[in-house]
Amino acid sequence: MEVKHGRELIEFNRNYKELDGIFHEIAQKMELSNSAFSILYTLVEFGGGCLQKDIADYYFTSRQTINSSIKNLEEKGIISLEKGKRRERHLYLTPEGQKLAQEKIVPVVEMENRIFAAMEAKESQELLRLTKKLVSLYRKEVDEQNFYQTKKDKEENT
Repeated sequence: MEVKHGRELIEFNRNYKELDGIFHEIAQKMELSNSAFSILYTLVEFGGGCLQKDIADYYFTSRQTINSSIKNLEEKGIISLEKGKRRERHLYLTPEGQKLAQEKIVPVVEMENRIFAAMEAKESQELLRLTKKLVSLYRKEVDEQNFYQTKKDKEENT
């Protein structure tokens, strides 16, 4: 099968994967999984009490992956869980988790703020505008192509 990629798509994919790789490298150096890093980052960003499902939805990660990491972080005494309504579980950093977040996550947030500060305001606004547009175009195209449709759904529609 021959598929021709445009130069821009190749460059975009490479940059996207490199950025993703940088964050993977950061998590590895902290001896954290990518999902554990995301959980801790979210708790720093949103403060305590966010829901497990909110983290999964915010980072577009499966709830199973997030749940597995939460169990691991809870066993290590880094986070605690409190029951909410029905099956909701609120996540909080323990004192040990707060210390870990201050040592490892806060410096990453500060780095990111320095990076955005290094760009001109117009550049960062344009980056966000174009990223939102790109995501919107991808979402529209994926929805129109029915990529989410199961084999059974496709058979029923034919």
